[in-house]
Amino acid sequence: MTGRRQLAITVGLCAVGAAAVLIAAAQTWQVEVSQRPAPLPALRDVQTGGALRPWLPAVGWVALAGAGALLALRGTARRLLGGLLLVAGVVIVPGALTVAGGWPVVAAVGGLAVAAAGAVTVLRSGRWPAMGARYERPAHSATAGHPDPGGQPDTTEQPDPAQLWQALDRGEDPTA
Repeated sequence: MTGRRQLAITVGLCAVGAAAVLIAAAQTWQVEVSQRPAPLPALRDVQTGGALRPWLPAVGWVALAGAGALLALRGTARRLLGGLLLVAGVVIVPGALTVAGGWPVVAAVGGLAVAAAGAVTVLRSGRWPAMGARYERPAHSATAGHPDPGGQPDTTEQPDPAQLWQALDRGEDPTA
């Protein structure tokens, strides 16, 4: 499997796991029914996963942001992020499984997916591609007199900014 494909699968796994945690945290995990004397109806106290485990949505958002950051980072920073995702996933699983029900299991499975994505990142991210250099700031200056990447000095004359504004005022395209 190519590094690009591994990266895509890992990012997808992390994003899906984080989304599962966030969706599960918003669902009802527990309903407490309190009986009251007749003729009053019973009270129902509905609690979501986020109400029972307030940190769960925050860790889910961290995992989702980490999925996007996997694409932008490289080298040691990407491995450190993988370690953070591994820890986040490991924290989610036992915290979610302390409550019985279906949605806590969904959150735990999402946590396992995030942890797996973090482990794969730590182990294999050295073979993954990084964003291209076109997203980075150029190392040289484009002002007159400085050498271009080929080693030759740039002899083109830079236009006066005032002349550019005047050309715009006349309705001309100063870049033509």
